[in-house]
Amino acid sequence: MTGESVIPDEIIMNQIYYIRGHKVMLDTDLAGLYEVENKQLKRQVRRNAERFPDDFMFELTSNEYNSLRSQIGTLKRGEHVKYLPMAFTEQGVSMLSSVLNSSKAIKVNIQIIRIFTRIRQMLMDNTELRLEIEKIKGKLDNQDKNMEIVFRYLDELLEKKIDAKPRKRIGYKSDDL
Repeated sequence: MTGESVIPDEIIMNQIYYIRGHKVMLDTDLAGLYEVENKQLKRQVRRNAERFPDDFMFELTSNEYNSLRSQIGTLKRGEHVKYLPMAFTEQGVSMLSSVLNSSKAIKVNIQIIRIFTRIRQMLMDNTELRLEIEKIKGKLDNQDKNMEIVFRYLDELLEKKIDAKPRKRIGYKSDDL
């Protein structure tokens, strides 16, 4: 990673939530990271609404907000009530740098995008690892079945040998010569 981190990565990572199938960050968290007022961030987003389609940013529903508030003990009742929080996807966070022009916002944005990229890479690595494990499990299952067949054949051969009558020897006897 080039450049020095403005904020510890753990703080940013703890502010990434999974909502509606997307990894997102909330407007209040972003405003705190950018050191701007939340209303200023929301105002800039609303002024530039065409830059934030639904796959870049969406407002939480009341149910989503209440569910999130119950999961996160730091969201207090009475705060964020006037307007529901905005949730920004990775692309939305990236777009924020074009509407918030402070140098702090740009540095924090770069750091956030790097963290999103790192998370995506970890998920891809995890998926590849799971696929490899499944492949190995499949091979082991087949190997177990093959071993079972081999042991079954060996058991059948042993049963035949035990049940078999002694055979009469044919050929020359060595004592008579």
